[in-house]
Amino acid sequence: MVIPMRDASPMHHRDSAQEPASRRNGSGGTHRLTGSNAVERAKAHLLEMTGQAAESVSSLSRTRDGWRITLEIVELERIPRTTDILASYVVEVDDQGELMSYIRVQRYFRNEVSQ
Repeated sequence: MVIPMRDASPMHHRDSAQEPASRRNGSGGTHRLTGSNAVERAKAHLLEMTGQAAESVSSLSRTRDGWRITLEIVELERIPRTTDILASYVVEVDDQGELMSYIRVQRYFRNEVSQ
């Protein structure tokens, strides 16, 4: 006889009323997206929209409606790598991780020093 196992992890049985206020918004306990999760969602959205994976995160800031994340991607690989063409994209996601906007704000060579 096979006995099904129950998920005994604490996350499985958590009551939203026990969540810290920083993890709830004002709409009845719905979870707000954390910064690290917002970055992962922004990376996924940018990959879907541009076909290029993000190489790094330049900035992360909370907005009234979600998160604003600046991601760097390699748009054109060259030899030597110092001449790769990179781009900075600002991606905004809401508190559920849905894409609100994205825009390329800068293109530059990898070896350029920003001022």
